[in-house]
Amino acid sequence: MDNRAEVRQFLSTRRGRITPEQAGIEPYGGRRRVPGLRREEVARLAGVSVDYYTRLERGNLTGVSDSVLDAIARALELDRAEHDHLYDLARTANRTGRKRAASAAPSRVRPELHYLLDTITGAPAFIGNNRMDIVAANTLGYALYSDMYRGPARPANHSRFIFLDPRAHNFYTDWERAANTNVAILRREAGRNPHDKGIAELVGELSMRSDDFRTRWAAHNVRRHYAGTKFFQHPVVGLLELNYQVLGLEEDPGHSLTVYPATPGSPSEESLKLLASWAATEKITELAQASAG
Repeated sequence: MDNRAEVRQFLSTRRGRITPEQAGIEPYGGRRRVPGLRREEVARLAGVSVDYYTRLERGNLTGVSDSVLDAIARALELDRAEHDHLYDLARTANRTGRKRAASAAPSRVRPELHYLLDTITGAPAFIGNNRMDIVAANTLGYALYSDMYRGPARPANHSRFIFLDPRAHNFYTDWERAANTNVAILRREAGRNPHDKGIAELVGELSMRSDDFRTRWAAHNVRRHYAGTKFFQHPVVGLLELNYQVLGLEEDPGHSLTVYPATPGSPSEESLKLLASWAATEKITELAQASAG
């Protein structure tokens, strides 16, 4: 990933979305040729010189201080995910000469994590990596994403499913939101792991094969994704409204545990029980693991 290009495009897209009125400044200089703030306006809001901000936006974050990054984040009204992403880009810019990250991490998890997944019986749960792969799941996890395992590609991958499998448009009740979220998460992971060969290959593949992905990738949006509610239209049990919690696995860098509990007493809780029964009858876990093997 070209860090200078990433910095340039990220800062310019953030600048382009804020009008002078939104920033609370008086527009000046006649007809405006840019959709949002001018560089000199961002520099003024951040308290730095125009020349210095121009250098930063051209992609040179080498040596930039945290206080300047914070000032730019305030000027551009960055949310927490965007603020973190700017820091990630700065860390990469100041990492010159250091050994690059490994090109690929194992798509396996420790046995202890498999044991943990097996103890979660009332909710779908899976372990994913920063390339959007599902690397392990419990029975309900495999059952929830059973459509994802109908395709031949392994490991099963959220991004490929969303953008390359027509079934995804039925599975996600709001496909546009799912697609936007997926790309924003992947963009953030790319910023955190700029030399990850697996992420680069996935982005390259999807950019070649999907106009929907390519358009969203060019927007440079990023997102934190740790808790909330999702809706799925499962082909067997119908509509599911599930809460989700994402927990980072400190001992397994690049991996996280996601659990989808239903609200107790809700129709979705009953649907999960039906899904578990169906999964046992159809031997979903065995099928998913056999395909992966």
